[in-house]
Amino acid sequence: MLASMPLPVSTIEVCTQSTMASTVDGLATEAALQILRDGGNAVDAAIAANAVLAVTGQHFCGLGGDLFALVYNRGGPPDCLNASGRAGSGADLSRLLAEGHTALPHRGDPRSVTLPGVVDGWVLLQRRYGSMPMADVLAPAIRHAVDGFDASPLLAPSAQAVRGLPGAQDYDTLVEAGQLVRRPGVASVLRDLADGGRDAVYLGRYGEELLASGAGEFQWADLKRVQADWVDALGIRVWGHDVWTVPPNSQGYLSLAAARIVEGLDLPPEEDPLRPHLLVEATVQAGCDRRAVLHERADGLALVSEERLAPRRAAIDPDRRTVASGHWSDGDTMYLCVVDSNGLAISLIQSNADGFGSHITLPGLGIFLHNRGIGFSVVEGHPASYGPGRRPPHTLSPAMVTSPDGGLRAVLGSMGGDAQPQIVLQMLVRLLVDSASPGQVVGGGRWILQGPATGFDTWDDPSAVEVLVEDHAPASWAEGLAARGHRTRVAAANYGHAHCIEVVDGGLVGTADPRSVVGTAAGD
Repeated sequence: MLASMPLPVSTIEVCTQSTMASTVDGLATEAALQILRDGGNAVDAAIAANAVLAVTGQHFCGLGGDLFALVYNRGGPPDCLNASGRAGSGADLSRLLAEGHTALPHRGDPRSVTLPGVVDGWVLLQRRYGSMPMADVLAPAIRHAVDGFDASPLLAPSAQAVRGLPGAQDYDTLVEAGQLVRRPGVASVLRDLADGGRDAVYLGRYGEELLASGAGEFQWADLKRVQADWVDALGIRVWGHDVWTVPPNSQGYLSLAAARIVEGLDLPPEEDPLRPHLLVEATVQAGCDRRAVLHERADGLALVSEERLAPRRAAIDPDRRTVASGHWSDGDTMYLCVVDSNGLAISLIQSNADGFGSHITLPGLGIFLHNRGIGFSVVEGHPASYGPGRRPPHTLSPAMVTSPDGGLRAVLGSMGGDAQPQIVLQMLVRLLVDSASPGQVVGGGRWILQGPATGFDTWDDPSAVEVLVEDHAPASWAEGLAARGHRTRVAAANYGHAHCIEVVDGGLVGTADPRSVVGTAAGD
């Protein structure tokens, strides 16, 4: 156990008998619990919480973003939902290159916007697992959007970056936390979904504004195509458990690949500076060629195979940093999890990509569109190149852990752009190697790898990444990493907002990340 490990002072571990929800916002957790108390299940509760966050957390997620989910239903691999949208029919790589672009524009250009998949994701989740009418599930979010909610300490400063943009009218007068914010446009879309289903959204006013804002990127035929699919979850067995994530186009395979590399290493205790070195090295070896190998048709099992990863493990030197630079052949976001009294569990992640996303909106509705298109390659012939109907490589990577007998052990995940698999790896090591409790799994100090600019460029040049260390991590970490040749500094950064719920004898134990400021875990 990690009893001596320093934790953020506000880390709170919650124990319940039968149900639990953990989210980045107390209002969302409250909505999830109310759904559970009214007879809904974990999936109903997760959709309700996500919908509330689409109202209160536009700086994390919303109706203009994508979604991935893992759903556990008493044994066997979890069901896996990929609700990541595709580029529109107007996507034209040759035109982008002719204009001199060397990457998809980060903001202010509709070509970085893929069709948002979140609404289709909710519809497919509710169709397979829902036990309540969608109108009841969305009622808490609609109420908050109409009556208003108090701006969180994270929303208020984040919103200053979009004040004055078309479509940002909901935040025009927002200057400090606690101010009342109303979102009538979001409420209208949620009502459309509740009353008329997905087509009332994608083929209604939401779709009309999306066509206009897309400036030729999208056509009506694109909006008619469902942007979500049930796919096979990707899993491996490590440390005596099965760890599951979403397959490509998600980068979730990186968590599994790094865990498989680490399992074959002699891992020292938490405080030993060798531990972060080995975890960083495993992460770099797993991810150094991400840009080359991650695309929607990639073979996830091949990417996490022992045959592929064994030579990478062998390349790790315990005494010094090894430079991996893609030579092998081969944001913002919100995460939530819910477990109900019948053993149904969901690990769900939903995102705008980077903060308020592309800074392009559905202006009459006040909805910001994500910029997931930044994951595309602009190299002609690359399997992840920008083009019509294609899904970009995605950072979203939820996780779930089951025991060899098929029982649920834990649901966990984090936001954090490229750092998501790195954070998940650190959580898995604490949970499965150290037998740490969720409070320690989530609350302990972290490191992340950071590229030069955006939080989405870590793997542009793996040889140049910097290791950032959280200030409450063991002091030996930064010193030990630097001594082994890593570019290292202790710094404020996006170390993720992670959540974890663990199944234990007699009930559930969970926590919400104190880094999210207003996140909560609660249950009955």
